[in-house]
Amino acid sequence: MDLKQIAYQYAKSKVLNDFIEYGGVAAAIRTAAGNVYTGISIDTACSMGFCAEHSAVAEMLKHGESVIQAVVAVDNDGNAVPPCGRCRELMSQLSRENLKAIVEVKNGIFKNLGEILPYDWKVDLGREW
Repeated sequence: MDLKQIAYQYAKSKVLNDFIEYGGVAAAIRTAAGNVYTGISIDTACSMGFCAEHSAVAEMLKHGESVIQAVVAVDNDGNAVPPCGRCRELMSQLSRENLKAIVEVKNGIFKNLGEILPYDWKVDLGREW
């Protein structure tokens, strides 16, 4: 099963209550070790939620991994959606290797994380992270 299909299994928007809706976006990350971690978005009335990519990153870190090979996020219809700037930055800070990670930014369009994170401020620091 490919990453998009794995993510789509979880992309089912659900309303929890008047303040929270979740699962409108789901993400799947394949690590350099070949493991797949998933996550869902949580949207709240006062913007305290988080993106599906953040949720998948947390799962990955929980299992001691930080190097991403590929990532995709999908909406309720199974369409690939690009990661927001906050998610791009989070993934890039986990490992310099993640700048090479393949991201499906739109159905059938793939870029590496470095391409969609131009003018990376960390590169100019001249130190490893």
